[in-house]
Amino acid sequence: MDQISQILRFTLSNATPVILAALGGLLTDQAGILNIGMEGMMLMGCFFGVAFSFLFASSGAGVIAAVLIGIIMGLFFALFVVKLKSDEFIIGMALNTFASGLTAFLLRSVFHQTGTWASDEIIALPRIHIPGIEDIPLVGSVLSGQSIFVYVSWLLVFLVWAFLYRTPYGFWMRAAGEHPQALETAGVSPVKMKVWAAVICGILCGIAGAHLSMGNIHMFAEDMTANRGFIAFACVVFGMSNPPKVFLAALLFGFLQAIGLNLQAFIPPDITAAIPYFVTILMLVYITVSASARKKRRAKESLEAQKAARNIS
Repeated sequence: MDQISQILRFTLSNATPVILAALGGLLTDQAGILNIGMEGMMLMGCFFGVAFSFLFASSGAGVIAAVLIGIIMGLFFALFVVKLKSDEFIIGMALNTFASGLTAFLLRSVFHQTGTWASDEIIALPRIHIPGIEDIPLVGSVLSGQSIFVYVSWLLVFLVWAFLYRTPYGFWMRAAGEHPQALETAGVSPVKMKVWAAVICGILCGIAGAHLSMGNIHMFAEDMTANRGFIAFACVVFGMSNPPKVFLAALLFGFLQAIGLNLQAFIPPDITAAIPYFVTILMLVYITVSASARKKRRAKESLEAQKAARNIS
């Protein structure tokens, strides 16, 4: 029972940064932007969250710093991709490389640390203990006592869904990706909606990074995001940019990572750590094959319909 509760608890905690980043990624995807720069945005949130938590002895200061750096990264991405029409793939990879190099440089030059930096003066995010629930066997140990952003991520799934499908702004954001000319004809700037999508994505990735470095642990390690930004992107693709489906895909990643941690006593850690990424590759292969099969099926149905129409005439 204790092992099951530990796996489920780790599942929620490990899935949270992926959920947050993926929610930002699905907004940019809905706006017609391919954002693979989420890895760099998360990494910057990790570093600046820890740095400002250390400097001001406050986890709140760390979160604010992570949000601000997320806004800056989002604006930087939007400047080149939306305004200057640069290749979004190249800009995304450039952001990732820039974040990796800058955080390593600042870690060495400002804090005089190499590789990993941990300190008791880094204040971790507060944990929320839910009265009543924490006394329930199994459920209490899983749902209560988690980092605040675990619960925030659940709320954001609903809020992002409501925003996209129940508000005019969400409709405009989706239209910016699907029919930008029609949106512009209606008097709404698709460029503005794309910029907003990039900025919100930056904010959510910054928060995801803050949770990663200040949630269960309070430390920073070079490249500690460990490709979670790409996992978040894969969740967006697998969930077809639908918030609840993206949430479930991220939970699957968290569950596989938790299973891998528990298997390290029997299997080499390098193998168990690769399990979530291997499954992610399988997910993307499945999506690609399924999409290709659907495309061929629709083409076949269209051809048969044309033949039937010619026979009737």
